[in-house]
Amino acid sequence: MHPRGVHTIGLTGGIGSGKSTVAALLVERGAVLVDTDAIARALTLPGGAAIAAIAERFGAPMIGADGALDRGRMRAQVFADPAAKAQLEAILHPLIGAQAEREAAAAGGRSVVFDVPLLTESARWRARVQRVLVVDCEEDTQCRRVMQRSGWSEATVRAVIAQQAGRTARRAIADAVIYNDGIGAQELARQVQALWARWGPDAVEQSRAACRAHP
Repeated sequence: MHPRGVHTIGLTGGIGSGKSTVAALLVERGAVLVDTDAIARALTLPGGAAIAAIAERFGAPMIGADGALDRGRMRAQVFADPAAKAQLEAILHPLIGAQAEREAAAAGGRSVVFDVPLLTESARWRARVQRVLVVDCEEDTQCRRVMQRSGWSEATVRAVIAQQAGRTARRAIADAVIYNDGIGAQELARQVQALWARWGPDAVEQSRAACRAHP
C-alpha cells in the first residue's frame, strides 16, 4: 500500500553504482530517505532486534564479542550456502519491512525514497512504490569503487555482485535509469535534479490538478 498522499520512489542499484550518492541528492531536494541497508545494520548491532533470532538459528559464534553480528562470517556463510541466505532473509526482511513502514509513515507528507538493494528481486517492494529509479554503471566500475572504499579483493567484490540481480534485470523494472559512469558529481546532480522536476512533489501536484480539472 502507498502511504496516502505521499509519492513513493524505489531506488536501487548494484553495489558501487553510486546509489547512496543519488539518495543523498534526493534528500537535499526534500525527499525522506528510508534506507533498508541502514535498517538492516541497526537490526544486527548489539541489542538489535534480529540478534537473538540470528544467534538461535546460526549459533552464538555468528555474534561477535561486542554483541553485534559478525558480518564477515555471515557473508562467507551465505555466499557458500543459499539455504543460509534464505534463512537470514526470513529473519531480517519482515523486521526491515516493518521499520521501513514506520519511517515512511513519519514522513509528514513528503516524498519518500525507499533505498532497497534487493528491489529487483522483491515483488513486494516493487508493489510498495509508485516509481522505480535504477542507478547503473559498468561492473568494472563497481569493482573499482568498492575496492577503493572497502579494501576488499576484486574476487570478493565480484562475488557480491554475482549475488545481486544483474544489470539487465534491474534496468527492466526501471521507470528511469541514471547511468553513473564516466560522469562527474556536477553532471550526476544535474540528472537527479531533472528527474526530481518530473517526479517530485511539484510535478505530482500538477498531475493531480490536471486530473481534477479533467475527471
